[in-house]
Amino acid sequence: MKRLKSIDIIRGTSMLWMFLAHLMHWWLTLEDFWFYDAVFSILDVMGAGAFLFISGVSTALSYRNRIVNMENSEIKSRKKIRNEYLFRASLLLLLALIYNVPIAFYTRNPFNVWIWYILLTIAISLFMAWPLLKVPKILRICIAAGIWIANQYLITFLLPYKGHISLNGALFHVLYNGYPILDPILTFFPFFLMGTVVGDMISKIYQKDNEKERRTVLKSHLVIPSLLSGACLIIIGVSLNFPDFLNSIQRSFSWMIYSLGVLLILLSVLLCIEEFDLIKTKRSYKFLFYYSYYSLTIFLAHNLLFFVIGTTILVGLLLRYMYPKLGGMISIKVQINRMSRELARIVEERRNLDFTADNK
Repeated sequence: MKRLKSIDIIRGTSMLWMFLAHLMHWWLTLEDFWFYDAVFSILDVMGAGAFLFISGVSTALSYRNRIVNMENSEIKSRKKIRNEYLFRASLLLLLALIYNVPIAFYTRNPFNVWIWYILLTIAISLFMAWPLLKVPKILRICIAAGIWIANQYLITFLLPYKGHISLNGALFHVLYNGYPILDPILTFFPFFLMGTVVGDMISKIYQKDNEKERRTVLKSHLVIPSLLSGACLIIIGVSLNFPDFLNSIQRSFSWMIYSLGVLLILLSVLLCIEEFDLIKTKRSYKFLFYYSYYSLTIFLAHNLLFFVIGTTILVGLLLRYMYPKLGGMISIKVQINRMSRELARIVEERRNLDFTADNK
């Protein structure tokens, strides 16, 4: 299956928004901070929620493509796919914990090694999603909705115990450390899970080689349902917190529903534009492609880059220069995928050797 520009555009835009949001937070004076709050309220839909959503889409596409491309459906092949997936999630989790170590030192609290920056959220989302990739899409939708609803009651119950040395305090730390500023798992995993649903739909559509049939199915099975459901979610989200919706910058229940609606519409529109060639994106999307391809590398390095004014443009130009020369060599995401495949290969070979030895 070809690389979809629509996915790169959303993931790249999400990384750009991260840059801009952090730059504004760093450089705006207290007198001008109202501007940050206003922009954050409108554009944070393209932040962590969008990144988790599109990560779910990519995860489902990768998983389905591996299943389709298997030479046969023997158990050993499926185990290799499972091992690659779990090794990738484990490496991301290790990277997330290492990334959080300086936070623990800075706050003088070793327990802040477990704090919900987006790397940790993505890693845990991968672990949680694995058994759900095999269940029907409608069940995944119900699970995502159930988590969001339960989350509202759970955070209300646990918030008074924040910082307490108790069972409830420990549970708050595990589920919400960093709330409401960061990306706690119960708030953002549903975005990832809904992304896997959309990814499954896209995978099925793009398995069709006939262009006319593919376009027909794309419109009827993805674009139209996404536009309708997305519009309904936006209306519901805004209505739940009207007229103060734009002031709810703390990832409220209404914001989650609204954000998912925007993302469904945005992705379906971009896929429609891409599939029907409505706009020539070959050149115009390249800047966002680099931010998508090197998303993990950029995230890990961005704290240092914020000391330089104009880094958003400079980084984009630097990546554009380095991509033809180095490609995936400086992409941490690519290297993690390669390591996962290699570890899965080693496990598979050792398992086969043990099996052969047992049968002698």
